[in-house]
Amino acid sequence: MDGPHDLGGRQGFGPVAVGEVEESFHSAWEARMWGIARALTRPAGWNIDWWRHGRELIDPADYLTRPYYDQWMQTYTALLIDSDVFSVGELAAAATAPAPSGSGGEPVDVAALGGSTRFDRDIATAARFAIGDAVRANTLGTAGHTRLPGYVRGRAGVIDHSYGAHVLPDASARGEERAEPLYSVKFAADTLWPEAKGRKAGDRREWVYVDLWESYLERA
Repeated sequence: MDGPHDLGGRQGFGPVAVGEVEESFHSAWEARMWGIARALTRPAGWNIDWWRHGRELIDPADYLTRPYYDQWMQTYTALLIDSDVFSVGELAAAATAPAPSGSGGEPVDVAALGGSTRFDRDIATAARFAIGDAVRANTLGTAGHTRLPGYVRGRAGVIDHSYGAHVLPDASARGEERAEPLYSVKFAADTLWPEAKGRKAGDRREWVYVDLWESYLERA
């Protein structure tokens, strides 16, 4: 879907701050939220793409003004309510309940929880595109989750690399396990943003590489 998360090429947000001090968390509550997310036992049917779609549904005013880990809190809360883990009423009651005494039990080593998940798959169908093929990204978006950025839609590029088949996020967010070839597509920057033209075609130095699934592409 086209939501506030898809900021590529959008104007009006000011310069990107590059001089910030590198730190894992800006406040103690952010570290706590990260720990809660890592330690959470997720209901059946959850996956990263469903979670991302839930986050993309946050109201744009909230999404663009609240801290990153506050977005996590909103997303987990909404999805846990949607999954009937607790109700809005139970959440409100917990928010006004007295804080528990004591430490709350033994500390959890959240760094040791979970693990990496593989999304590559073996499929029977051959890839439609090869390195060097000219392609064009689809022009239409979707009402659900997608990893096709708005700024590449309808733009022409070239297949730069093939990663093999990977789970398609659009289907995964709907609870479907479907995989298809995934490519790195190379776009000239002035193809994505024609107003940036200035160099001759043979002297381009700005390129944008976007990982795109096969169903996002057609031959140019």
